[in-house]
Amino acid sequence: MISVTEAQEIIIKNAKQLDTVTVDLENTFGYFLAQDLMAPINLPSFRQSAMDGYAFIHTGKTQLKVVGQVQAGDTETPDLKEGEAIRIFTGAPVPDAADTVVIQEHTTRRGDELILERLPNRKANVRPVGEQITEGTLVLKKGHQVNEATIGFIAGLGLTHIEVYRKPSVTILTTGNELQKPGTPLKPNHIYESNGIMLKNALSRIGITEVQISKAEDTLAATQEAVKKALQHSDVLLVSGGISVGDYDFVQEALLNNGVKEHFYKVNQKPGKPLWFGTIESRSVFGLPGNPASSLTALYIYVLPHLHSRMGSLKPFLNERKAELTEDINNKIGKTLFLKAGVLNTKITPYTGQASSMLNTYALSNALLVVPETETALKTGDLVNYIDLSF
Repeated sequence: MISVTEAQEIIIKNAKQLDTVTVDLENTFGYFLAQDLMAPINLPSFRQSAMDGYAFIHTGKTQLKVVGQVQAGDTETPDLKEGEAIRIFTGAPVPDAADTVVIQEHTTRRGDELILERLPNRKANVRPVGEQITEGTLVLKKGHQVNEATIGFIAGLGLTHIEVYRKPSVTILTTGNELQKPGTPLKPNHIYESNGIMLKNALSRIGITEVQISKAEDTLAATQEAVKKALQHSDVLLVSGGISVGDYDFVQEALLNNGVKEHFYKVNQKPGKPLWFGTIESRSVFGLPGNPASSLTALYIYVLPHLHSRMGSLKPFLNERKAELTEDINNKIGKTLFLKAGVLNTKITPYTGQASSMLNTYALSNALLVVPETETALKTGDLVNYIDLSF
């Protein structure tokens, strides 16, 4: 059995980055850049007015004659001499001779006569060429995650396609003869299967949508065949349940029989001790605990970071923050604890109902409170670490 830190190091070390693809810019939200992005043009590419007002040559004069107008999108600008002004609008090109723009609120106009009520500094309200970005400079680094601002920025550079790491295809394989599909009358001694749909939706939060859910009966032959099929068409296989040591837990044997190399089995943590991780060629396999809360915790702590890394992220783990603990916590078992909790303002409260089978409190949680294996007790008021689930 290994520590949480060791397990996290292993899943990142064995996260082989996926292939790169060129994608239409409008469809790149959530992807990670596969190469450094250099600016193909200056931003702005021409001198722009930052305000609505009047462009002029700054000589100290406060009485000017308006001789023309220029607006955004004009391809030509009027000639300008000292003592003259051009009516100008935000985003419009500043005439070559002009060096300053006075905002219209600081002027009085009577016909063609313009009075500057407040004389601005020279070069005021003029955006110089390359003020934001200079042509040829590095603007975004490889591994940057594309968001809406990124898309707008890149569009402003005139680009329509960018190279990113593709997102993985995933199969979720559920095991357990006691599992029953929701929406059907519950049979005696059965439970509704919830892990598949839960894990699928968790994956969608990081933009992974190519997800299949399948089920294997509790036999070695059926589990082995289901694993084989999944490995043929998916980059990542998540097996839910069947990874413990019961008489009907066949997942580990089925994985090994399919040539998957085991990197670790069992982590010194609660919940989710029976966690399995392995790889085969370019594919990754996680054997997740069958208990729903354990399965979801393992997804947050290990699966999502591994997938983030494969997708090109430079910061694959979910954000860890600090908050003030509202009650005492004892840890007498020498394991790292991940406790379902709620954070409000600067305080964190662990919920009751921490059992690995319970999702009711998970549904209310916005944090996982982390109690290290080396900590035997945390006291009210302590500043503690938690994993932010509001990603």
